[in-house]
Amino acid sequence: MKITAQEEYGLRILIRIAKCGDEKSGLSIPQLSEAEGLTPHYVAKLTRQLRLGGFLKSTPGQKGGYILSRPTSEININQVLKTLGGALFNKEFCATHIGALNLCTNSVDCSARSLWKIIQYTVDQVLDKMTLADLCGREESVIKLHALLAAQESLDSKTV
Repeated sequence: MKITAQEEYGLRILIRIAKCGDEKSGLSIPQLSEAEGLTPHYVAKLTRQLRLGGFLKSTPGQKGGYILSRPTSEININQVLKTLGGALFNKEFCATHIGALNLCTNSVDCSARSLWKIIQYTVDQVLDKMTLADLCGREESVIKLHALLAAQESLDSKTV
């Protein structure tokens, strides 16, 4: 499993826009391109995906750019990453990995599929609890958030 460049750069662009503080005109493609060291064409592709996903709005005019479509606390990181690259494992996965046959040889009893489902569930549990607001702080605050989530998960498992 790898985090794609599209997911990484798309998330970084979203964080940069959230931190810019200019809620009227936002950041333009050239500004984002220069700040992130990406080509304007690639930034345009990523901002389009984020806009179609409902995370960004474009502002008109010569000084126009991109702003968040809603507050950072309402932008779920799991939804952002799925918009940019999709889930690690989804229901269509098995149909695309059948080999040379018409049907997967393990379609009835597949321990590998169970592993991918468990991993996807675990990733979803963490990412569903994170918002863009959580990522707009310094790295150490995100690490502290992770520790709090892990502690909460530990408490939840003990009470069950």
